Amino acid sequence: MTTEEAAAKGPETDHSLKQLTQVVYALQAASFLVGFSIFAAIIVNYVKREDVAGTLYESHFNWQIRTFWWSLLWGVIGVVLAFVLVGFAVLAADAIWFLYRIVKGWLRLSEGKPMYTDAQK
Repeated sequence: MTTEEAAAKGPETDHSLKQLTQVVYALQAASFLVGFSIFAAIIVNYVKREDVAGTLYESHFNWQIRTFWWSLLWGVIGVVLAFVLVGFAVLAADAIWFLYRIVKGWLRLSEGKPMYTDAQK
């Protein structure tokens, strides 16, 4: 959906896309308690990615997707390195970074701001 299409559909569409983006942040946050919710979050990101194209929520979806994949990578590295004990530090750093990304993204969403501009990509 382009910016023009989103504007033509009105504030209801904008509100529903904001709610959807909030749900994904909530699912990511819930993964600290219910691990599999992160998989629901990433599935929503990929299934609804077209719907947010051209809106400020697109940058949030990109942020959420990158958060998932980088966190997964560092989680796997941490598990592998756990056999030599340094992995526990990697896992702790990954968890802190993951939480930071959720909080930063959710705060910017609540302010109605994108995660970054095209120049910052």
